[in-house]
Amino acid sequence: MNSSVTTSIIQKAGRIIVKVGSSLVTNDGRGLDQAAIARWAAQIAALRSLGKQVVLVSSGAIAEGMLRLGFEHRPTDVHELQACAAVGQMGLAQIYETSFRAHGIGTAQVLLTHADLADRERYLNARSTLTTLLSLGVVPIINENDTVVTDEIKFGDNDTLGALVANLIEADALIILTDQRGLFSADPRKDPAAFLITNGIAGDPQLETMAGGAGSSLGRGGMLTKILAAKRAAKSGAHTVIAFGREEGVLTRLAAGEAIGTELQAQTGHLTARKQWMADHLHTLGQVVIDGGAVEKVSREGKSLLPIGVLEVRGEFGRGAVITCITEKGVPVARGITNYTSGEARRILRKPSAEIEAILGFVEGRELIHRDNLVLL
Repeated sequence: MNSSVTTSIIQKAGRIIVKVGSSLVTNDGRGLDQAAIARWAAQIAALRSLGKQVVLVSSGAIAEGMLRLGFEHRPTDVHELQACAAVGQMGLAQIYETSFRAHGIGTAQVLLTHADLADRERYLNARSTLTTLLSLGVVPIINENDTVVTDEIKFGDNDTLGALVANLIEADALIILTDQRGLFSADPRKDPAAFLITNGIAGDPQLETMAGGAGSSLGRGGMLTKILAAKRAAKSGAHTVIAFGREEGVLTRLAAGEAIGTELQAQTGHLTARKQWMADHLHTLGQVVIDGGAVEKVSREGKSLLPIGVLEVRGEFGRGAVITCITEKGVPVARGITNYTSGEARRILRKPSAEIEAILGFVEGRELIHRDNLVLL
């Protein structure tokens, strides 16, 4: 960690996700920052002239709606939040369209919920739409669909959404623009000895320890969500840069190779499309508690999950659903597509696979989840 890095990974990235936070977009809650948005649009136009494809994930709709509706503090009532999002989204879309049109670039508004990515058909449709927009030279502007979102389906923050979009379209890099210079070794507001972490490995547990803390009063994220987003983006091979959004020419300088902020490199290769889809489920319909032997087989030996290794089935789900495998202490181990319904799984748990047909009257597979349909967490 923090070994010398002189060239930004953004220089070689062909497809980039740029995520901009609420405090930047709304000038710390004072209203949409037209000058800042115009600068980012100009920089993204410059990146496109270099042959790069760019998708923008933008927060700010709720913060702008709060201002327009006269809220002094972020509402806690979900319907008031949805109202703020609906009102604010109008201004957000308008200013982005105007800013990019100044450079001859069209934009498209794309609002997503977790349900759009949890359903396989909708996931593929979202992927096709985004890749088509990019092929047509349009810059997609993505936000969570806060006007309809509920606690069960919300991404929770747009850092996570940015990582999921990076995985969805197999981006090379995720740039998270924030109101901080990057990740520090400790909170610089409390520790004068804190120093900037210039580079590291996405998924390194030490980074999560350093990043503890909450976000601003405007947004839902914080540095920890950015570190976790980098970890998630790395599962599809996307690198992450966390940088100060008000840094002069930050995007063009990164594209030129200048190392700015905190760079977190992905060490894993691309997951298959199906396994990436499973990994990106933030919520699953059910869980199975597996014993120590099954944990060893699944996580260390790459084996399938057999019914005999299942201690308990939680929730209700059908065949083909994505479920989570957890340890007896509740630690998630893997996600996978189940061969059996929750009711069937309860009847065959702790049983040898050879007895499945006698118990159920049929066999969908000797495994509860085949290893080809399992992805480790």
